[in-house]
Amino acid sequence: MATETITADSTAGSLNLKARGSRMLMDGTDPKFGDWRDDLLRDGYAVIKGAIPEDRALQYADKIGLGYDRNDPETVHPDKLPIVNEKGMILNYGACHEDFVWAVRSEPGVVGAFEKLYDTEDLIVSFDAINYGFANRKNLPPNTPWPHQDQDPDRPGFRCLQGLVNLLPNGPNDGGLIVCRGGHATSEQFHNDIRGTEERIPAWTKEWYGYTDKGMKWLEEHGHEWIKVEAAPGDLIVWDSRTPHYNVPVKSKQDRMAIYTCFMPVADASQEDLIRKKIAFEIYSLARVGTTHWPNALHTGTNKTTRNGKPDFVQRDRPLNDPVLSERAFKLTGIPYIRAQ
Repeated sequence: MATETITADSTAGSLNLKARGSRMLMDGTDPKFGDWRDDLLRDGYAVIKGAIPEDRALQYADKIGLGYDRNDPETVHPDKLPIVNEKGMILNYGACHEDFVWAVRSEPGVVGAFEKLYDTEDLIVSFDAINYGFANRKNLPPNTPWPHQDQDPDRPGFRCLQGLVNLLPNGPNDGGLIVCRGGHATSEQFHNDIRGTEERIPAWTKEWYGYTDKGMKWLEEHGHEWIKVEAAPGDLIVWDSRTPHYNVPVKSKQDRMAIYTCFMPVADASQEDLIRKKIAFEIYSLARVGTTHWPNALHTGTNKTTRNGKPDFVQRDRPLNDPVLSERAFKLTGIPYIRAQ
C-alpha cells in the first residue's frame, strides 16, 4: 500500500528529539522521585490518582454498545453488544479510534504521566483496545486466568510502560488488573532459570510470554504476591511490561471499564514504525485499525469481525464518531514525525 509522507508543519514544534535525558531506566540506577514513580520502581506498577477528573471519566464510560445500557443488566447480551472477547477486549469496529478513546489518550493528566517518566513531550501512543468487564456475563464467554508478561523474554530490561485509564469504580471484587508485585525486578533471573525447562505456552508474537504452573510456582517461591489493583474513575494505572499480570472477572454488581493507553518516545521508534502507524490510522482513507499496546505498531489489527463463525451483522472500518484531533493528539499518531523522502 502506497503511503504519502507527511512532515510536521511550522506549528508542530521542533523534530530535534530529546536524547535520553533524565528518563527513567528501571535498572536500579534511578533516583528517588517522591511520587508514583517510586511505586513503579519498587513494585512494577503504580496508580496515578485523578489523571482525569472523575465526572469526565464517568461520562466517557457511557460510550459503548449497540443497544447496551450499563444500568440495565439484561442488555449484557451479544445482540446488544459489539464483539467482546473473553478477556473483555473490544478489538474491532474502529473502536480504538472512537472520539472518546482519543479524548482519553489526549487528557493532560494521562499524557503528562508518560512525559514525566520519559522526560520528553515527543511521544507516540498505541491504538489499543477498550476493555469492558461485565458484572453479568451469563451470555458471554467466561474470563479465565492468563498470567503473562508483554515482553520478549530474550530481550530483558525496561522497554515499555503499559497503561490503562480506569473509568468506573474499581474495588477488590470489581474485576480488572491483577499484577505480580515486584516481578519486573526478577524477570531476567526468572527467564534465565526457567528457559529450556518447560513447554512454552504458544504465543502469536515473541512479545508475549505466558506463565505456566512451573513459572507461577517460581514466582511464589521467590516471594512475589499477586495484587488486585484498585482504582477510582479517572485513575491511570501503569506497569512495566516485564511485570506478570492479567485481568480477573467481575465478582460484584459493578461493571469494569478501561481504556488501554501506552506511550513511548518517538526517539524509540523507527521511520518504518511510524509509517506502519500512519497506515493503521490512514488519515486519507476509510480505515482505522488498532495496534497492540506497543506504540511503535509492532503489530496492527483488523476491523473484520465474526460472530459465531460468520461475518458479524455489524461491519465497520471507521468508528461511530471519528475523532477530530488536536495538534497535540495528532502528534501522538506519529505521522508528523515521518521524514520527507
